Amino acid sequence: MRQKSKFASILLLVALVIWPQFAPLLSAQAAIPTAAELDQLLAPVALYPDSLLSQITTASTNPQEILDVDNWLAQNSGLTDVALTDAAQQQGFDPAFIALVNFPGVLDMMAQNIDDYAAIGAAFSADQGAVSASIQRLRDQAYRAGTLQTTAQQQVVVQQAPGQTIYVIQPVNPQIVYVPQYDPTVVYVGGGPSLVTFGIGIGISALLVDHPWGWGGWGWNWGARRAYYNHGYWGGWANPYRPPRPWYRPRPIVWANRPGYGGNWRYRPRGYQPPRPGNRPGPNRPPWGPGNRPGRPSIQPVKPGPNKPAPTKPGPNRPGPNKPGPNNPSKPNNPRPTPPNRPKPQPERPGATNPSRPSPPTTPGETKPTPKPEKPANPGRPGTQPGSGRPGTDQPGTNRPAPTRPTKPDQSKPNRPAPGTAKPNQPSARPAKERKPAPQSKPAPKAKPQPEERPQARK
Repeated sequence: MRQKSKFASILLLVALVIWPQFAPLLSAQAAIPTAAELDQLLAPVALYPDSLLSQITTASTNPQEILDVDNWLAQNSGLTDVALTDAAQQQGFDPAFIALVNFPGVLDMMAQNIDDYAAIGAAFSADQGAVSASIQRLRDQAYRAGTLQTTAQQQVVVQQAPGQTIYVIQPVNPQIVYVPQYDPTVVYVGGGPSLVTFGIGIGISALLVDHPWGWGGWGWNWGARRAYYNHGYWGGWANPYRPPRPWYRPRPIVWANRPGYGGNWRYRPRGYQPPRPGNRPGPNRPPWGPGNRPGRPSIQPVKPGPNKPAPTKPGPNRPGPNKPGPNNPSKPNNPRPTPPNRPKPQPERPGATNPSRPSPPTTPGETKPTPKPEKPANPGRPGTQPGSGRPGTDQPGTNRPAPTRPTKPDQSKPNRPAPGTAKPNQPSARPAKERKPAPQSKPAPKAKPQPEERPQARK
């Protein structure tokens, strides 16, 4: 009895040790897509050469390894050709990835769209025939649209099989592989072979070796609807790669964000950019991880709602850059002194201070200042002393009113203005001399009428 309990304890301990390593892999399996969804997923790569396409589909069965190999390529950017292949083999990567490290742009494209390729891998593991049928459907549409044709880079062979037409794509030169680039929203509709372009050819002569990952052993048996590697059908890896730190979890795919939604290949999602192989990732790129998930989000971006402030625009309560604000001195309601060299046009109006029109007599002792300090003093208004004898009191354009004194009765007679009073339009015509009191007011002529009035007062 004790031996059975000890054996059960050992099994429980082993399960606890092994489960954390395999649980993430089991939970990372994406949902199996339908036939129409498979067409949407495989549309960006269905026109690739058969050997490259078999490597992509088998590598997609382990999405965590896609991210790990892409990080490893970024950290070992100095390795190329045979040294790169040997180093990848020493890392324990699966044969598909050892062959794909010489196509770093393709691997990086798969990592950028990891959720799509995780779904492709789940479908391939479940039913290779469904994946094969989807590839042939897409190739048939491109061939009928005139975009899939033999070029200088690749050869398209059409084979007739019972109940179906098979399209085989192989490199023209078996030692050089060209990766096609195209837009799935137009290539399956029509437009000619110019819609399919090619990047720089990649030599694979060093990869044509007798190894499980050697390029000569990859391809498809389209009649049997099976992919093969190492000259045999693929059924899993003999010694699969074990991720040291599994962290990837597939996200749900919004099929409306993919071309071909609802079987309509003219449909183009908003903001869609065709996935294309790019450059090899460099060492400066942060590695993929739980805090740095790759790829565009599968869920549509959230539009700004009522809780997110929109860009502010100048409104009635928010002055713009050219609109005077409360503290802006250019506001019309904010008075400021008029500079001496810019007299206001009021004194220049003809007839404003006509000497022939009598002005109201000034009350003796009145000290009321003018109502608007910024306007020049007017000789015809109360509070001014044209004949006071003080220079500068009758100069228009000054901002500070002259203090008034009690006016003598004989000086405030309306019919007898002082002879020395300046003409009203003369000071405003020459504003440059406003600060010079001597030319404007002559005190000597103002003193002459005094002796003439004294004899009259003695009589």
